[in-house]
Amino acid sequence: MRTTRKQRQFPILILAILLGSIACTPTTDQKADNTFNALELFPEPPRPAGQSDVIELRCDPIETVRVAFIGLGNRGKGAVRRYTFLEGVKIVALCDVIPENVDKAQGILEEQGFPLADTYTGSEDWKTICEREDIDLIYICTHWDLHTPIAVYAMEHGKHVATEVPAAITIEECWQLVNTAEKTRLHCMQLENCNYDFFELATLNMARQGLLGEIVHAEGAYIHDLRKLIFDTDGYYWDMWRLKHNEKRNANLYPTHGFGPICHTLNIHRGDKMEYLVSLSSDQFGMTAFAEEKFGADSDYAKREYKRGDMNTTLIKTKNGKSMLIQHDVTSPRPYSRIHMLSGTKGFVQKWPIQGIALEPNAHSFLGDEEMEALLAEYEHPITKEVGELARKVGGHGGMDFTMDYRLIHCLRNGLPLDMDVYDAAEWSAIVELSEKSMENQSTSIKIPDFTRGAWNKVKVVTYY
Repeated sequence: MRTTRKQRQFPILILAILLGSIACTPTTDQKADNTFNALELFPEPPRPAGQSDVIELRCDPIETVRVAFIGLGNRGKGAVRRYTFLEGVKIVALCDVIPENVDKAQGILEEQGFPLADTYTGSEDWKTICEREDIDLIYICTHWDLHTPIAVYAMEHGKHVATEVPAAITIEECWQLVNTAEKTRLHCMQLENCNYDFFELATLNMARQGLLGEIVHAEGAYIHDLRKLIFDTDGYYWDMWRLKHNEKRNANLYPTHGFGPICHTLNIHRGDKMEYLVSLSSDQFGMTAFAEEKFGADSDYAKREYKRGDMNTTLIKTKNGKSMLIQHDVTSPRPYSRIHMLSGTKGFVQKWPIQGIALEPNAHSFLGDEEMEALLAEYEHPITKEVGELARKVGGHGGMDFTMDYRLIHCLRNGLPLDMDVYDAAEWSAIVELSEKSMENQSTSIKIPDFTRGAWNKVKVVTYY
């Protein structure tokens, strides 16, 4: 039988397809080359000679903690008042560049029957305060740009540090805090009050007691409409510093309020660590719209370029396979929320936008209000059992601010590890620049530095001593 031309060409066609398929199939090496890894933009620097980690650092007990407050604006004056309710403290110095703020803080001491403190109003006076030998703790409530410089200088001059959030605004500043704390063997605590919210502490206790099973996913946020305050030209934020940060950086600028509680629930750098993140923001709409409405479409504020997108969402993967989500939005007209959601293999809790608890075997629905309140009472954290009544009386965001201050002084007076250490400060603050870099690279994944430099598994659980 004679073959046709098409029949003779068919084997050649098949051979060509097979050869092409082989040529296009990646080798093992090629597959490896095509695998994408998170960008390592911030490799961990080697630990300087003579330094070691400060995981669960214990320092000598201080019977009476001598405190200096630097920054007496919106947060600082409230802190001074709360400290008048604490035992074992002496307020030594008050510092702010606005003399009226210093006078108001001094008035609080007088009203509460405390001795008047030394006062400072110069722009560089914080250095003089840090250099004094009769101070144990520097309490920093300035604008963000000064948090790290003051904290580092204070530790270098032998002082423990408590700084408002965020403790740092760049990765470089995070490492400055870590290295200085390790070198000086002094405490550096970020003042994350939301870790001491009554609901957050109760749900932390639920997680520790196994009620929720293995925590697999957690969410936090800072969603708070601050437009009126950001654009307040009368000085709610000194020199409108918060507006300036929103102008120049597209990032999650304020991650710690929603982030801190879920990091402690997941035992970050106490048995787990964050591996990488991806971050994405909407474009900016809210600030321009608000500026046009308040100042007019032709105003300077309306015509400025604001880099920070309205809603930022950041996703994080941990070494142990857990996932985290944090959001930031301060320029949209919406209800306040920190989310605070924990999802485990046996249950679910959430505070915002609707507070609820759901447990196996009926986790499709939230518990009724009475059952939920009974459960929250049953799992009330030992800390709030101890100090909750006084905290509610003194106040400060419902009492969590006072609980935070109480715990700091309690640990310093008893030589105990602080609830939050310098690695917490660095890890939570690092989200600012890490989210920024992810978005600069089309929301690509960015490796998160290990600020403990390998000590993240040294202890297995966050402990409040």
